[in-house]
Amino acid sequence: MPHILVAGKLHPSGVALLDRAPGVTYDYVEEVSEPSYASLIGKADGLVIRTQPLSAPTVDKARNLRIVSRHGVGYDSVDLSALNKRGIALAVVGDVNSVSVAEHAMMLLLAAAKRTLRADRAVREKGWNWRNKLEASELAGKRLLILGYGRIGRHLARMAAGFFMEVEAYDPFLEKMGWPDGQVRPACELDAALGRADAISVHAPKGERPLIGAREFGLIKRGAVLINTARGGVVDEPALIEALRTGTVAAAGLDVFDQEPPTPDNPLLAMDQVILTPHIAGLTAECGERMAVSSVRNVLDFFEGKIDPTLVVNGAEINGE
Repeated sequence: MPHILVAGKLHPSGVALLDRAPGVTYDYVEEVSEPSYASLIGKADGLVIRTQPLSAPTVDKARNLRIVSRHGVGYDSVDLSALNKRGIALAVVGDVNSVSVAEHAMMLLLAAAKRTLRADRAVREKGWNWRNKLEASELAGKRLLILGYGRIGRHLARMAAGFFMEVEAYDPFLEKMGWPDGQVRPACELDAALGRADAISVHAPKGERPLIGAREFGLIKRGAVLINTARGGVVDEPALIEALRTGTVAAAGLDVFDQEPPTPDNPLLAMDQVILTPHIAGLTAECGERMAVSSVRNVLDFFEGKIDPTLVVNGAEINGE
């Protein structure tokens, strides 16, 4: 009889799935922090976890743990090497949030281009004549560079095409494997593509160094718009702040940050040409339900010996029977 630990608040549909599962017991901690669940990890056979860390010391306490299921697709907060040493499987949800994230990126792109914060403030603070500065810009006819052309990038490309944007995408992995369709123009060289783009939307995983740092900002077309709904650290935050201060980047839309939540002294909070959201691109009501159900289903399927192997990211033994 597997015992499951749910670390972080789940949509009720995910909890209901656990309630219906025969022979399954569970602990449920709604707080999203590592200390809040660490004392319960010792008796867990499976773990469903939100965005909080899963560190090596906590893994060491997990004597019975065999499967960790992330409530999402990223796992940079999980110590993967610690799981690998113990042969503990790590699973992520499938394609449950790509539409939500793409919609959010499109919203940020529109809001940044139209200077929505400044427009709103102009009405609220009796600055009606701000409208005559003509700061807002159109998207039609502009070139959008998508960095990372996975599911999210492809959804965004279709949305941007609906606004009559020219879309280009940079993805070294697909450059080697072959592009999935002829919907966008592949960018073979990032440096050249940065110089052509009127807007850039980041959908790439976090690497050892930022994909866009000070050098890359030096190549970007002056006045470009930058959107990041991927991960903090994919874009060098101090370099972005400087690019915004100098006008190299005219406006930005950010859903992710180096430190989450950002500290009160973060310069981005004082910039009204920047739209900020609290890492919610994939947290729509519809997506929240899908992620909850999928993350719980991964654990149940693991112990029934039928988990989808494409959702297990670390090559661990996936026969939970």
